[in-house]
Amino acid sequence: MADTLSLLSLEDDLTCSICLCLFDNPVSLLCGHSFCTSCLEATWNDTTSSLFCPQCRMHFSSKPDLKKNTVLSAVVDAYMVKAGVSEPVKEPVEVKKKDTGQIKCDSCMEAKAVKSCLTCMASYCEDHVRPHRENAIFRAHQLSDPLPDLLERLCPDHGKLMELYCTRHQCCICSACLQNIHKGCELITADEQRSKQKTDLIDKLNTLDVKTDKNQQVITQMKEQQNKLQESAASRKRILEAEYRQIRKMFDIDEKEAMLAIDKERDKGQSKLASLMKKFNENVEKMNRTKSEINSLLDQSQSLAFLKASVDLPSVVNFEPYNPRICVDSKEVIAYHSSAVALKEWITKLLSQPSENRISVLKPEFEKAVLVQGGVNYSSNIPGNQSPGTSENTATLPTMFSIQTTHLRSPSPGAPLKARDSGAKKKNQPQKSHAKEQKDHKVRKDQRADNQSASLSALENFVKRSDLLKYGTILNFDVRTAHKRIFLSENDTKATVSDEPANYPDIPTRFSVCSQVLCTKGFSQGRHYWEIKMSSNNFCGLGLAYGRIDRKGPSSRLGRNAESWCVEWFNVKLSAWHNSIETVLANPNPSRVGVLLDCDAGSATLYNVQDRAYPFHTFVFPFSEPVYPAFWIFSNGSSVSLCKLSN
Repeated sequence: MADTLSLLSLEDDLTCSICLCLFDNPVSLLCGHSFCTSCLEATWNDTTSSLFCPQCRMHFSSKPDLKKNTVLSAVVDAYMVKAGVSEPVKEPVEVKKKDTGQIKCDSCMEAKAVKSCLTCMASYCEDHVRPHRENAIFRAHQLSDPLPDLLERLCPDHGKLMELYCTRHQCCICSACLQNIHKGCELITADEQRSKQKTDLIDKLNTLDVKTDKNQQVITQMKEQQNKLQESAASRKRILEAEYRQIRKMFDIDEKEAMLAIDKERDKGQSKLASLMKKFNENVEKMNRTKSEINSLLDQSQSLAFLKASVDLPSVVNFEPYNPRICVDSKEVIAYHSSAVALKEWITKLLSQPSENRISVLKPEFEKAVLVQGGVNYSSNIPGNQSPGTSENTATLPTMFSIQTTHLRSPSPGAPLKARDSGAKKKNQPQKSHAKEQKDHKVRKDQRADNQSASLSALENFVKRSDLLKYGTILNFDVRTAHKRIFLSENDTKATVSDEPANYPDIPTRFSVCSQVLCTKGFSQGRHYWEIKMSSNNFCGLGLAYGRIDRKGPSSRLGRNAESWCVEWFNVKLSAWHNSIETVLANPNPSRVGVLLDCDAGSATLYNVQDRAYPFHTFVFPFSEPVYPAFWIFSNGSSVSLCKLSN
């Protein structure tokens, strides 16, 4: 009886702490605690973190090899025999999964945890945390709000709380790790590292917010630019359509005049032929009447009257009939035809060139009219100075056409060719044959082409500098636009590149990507001339830009957008740039460059200035707003200076 009572007193020790039933096929862990095999397996299968003892929370780096505790199993069997208890049919233990939004008490496994102990590495409900609050033994234990990652805070090697952070290896460690590989490392507390990382993440979040706002602003600006671009393109198309419409209208008028001249010559020839035919018909009638008289006399050959009669031939018999050679190839018609052929050849040559190079065909004669021949009145081609009824949009182009075609025929219809006048026949000389006349016309045409080519070549050589200086203007660099690498001196007339950034304030008008600067003065009408002196012809550029040119983006480089034009020296290569289109030029290697801006004609010509001015490139663009002189300098120590203009 005593043995039976002693055995029955072991019931609590023979109960599994997971299922609260007698052990079924018990296994024991290294910590000494035992559990049913099925209960322990179910607990570990549901655990998403490290393996641990459900009772003492001892951590296992790997899953232990579970073996049956035969001694404990025999004691359980003996207890069941003595107590008369049949072997229970146990349902599989269901381990409740942790609710990510609610942490359970590790003691009762039911109630909601209110505190987590970082010393015990367990979470407790209000009832089971009471000993930590009331018993002085637990006073040193550190309580915190419920933590879902308690097991993750244990060192996988030593099973202790990882309270320290190694900055060298960038990992959390426990106090036992200090004796091994982390000996001598720089350490901080885990809370300090957590605070640093939190601060760093907040800073990154703020940076992302700022950058996101800036990107959104740029996207908004781009959308506005898209709308403006659409409007600008529509406006430019309307202007160009008007220009081409006026050109076609002029050609139509000239064609009608040429057709009228041919019709006039045709009517004149037909009138002459009709007059001659009438006269010849009258002569035929007179001769027929004389023939009738003669036939009548022949019928009276036997009479006395026949002997007395006499018939005189009419005077028209002495007139020899002829068929005159009449054609429409008069001097006026030949003039129209010659000018049309030459104009077609000239336009074909012009249109075969890229649009940015066509001004090189137009500009030489244009400069001759503007600068060389001081007596030429160009003011009629300037908007605002035109006579009433003259179209502003068609003032420049017809002037250029008339300059090119003046040598072919005079502006007034019916006037003879100047070239033909010099070689025309005298009135009293006999007229040459038509074939001979065509041959002479071809020879004279070739001579005129040679003379024109020679005159253009001589014109392109130079322009008198004094003719340019009368349009001289005073310029200064605008410090509000200067990149921080550009240092301004000499009353803002010299710009030098330096590696040390200048202490300029960050404002929207300042170039922040490319080392560029604009001038303070912009131009929208009239002619203006200035000169620039460069320290070296290498990695620098100069040109013009609208005030709305981008200052911050990669497209702010001069010539790489639709708002700027420039010539650029890159090593030994000289190129003209506009809207990211490059045109390679012959490099005159100038040390002093002049720029003549003609806002009314929509052109800007660059000169190699020496004792005379030699043009080397011309931009043509109708201005839609004021343009500013613009400069790009890259090499450290390089500089550009705005020159004082003097004869």
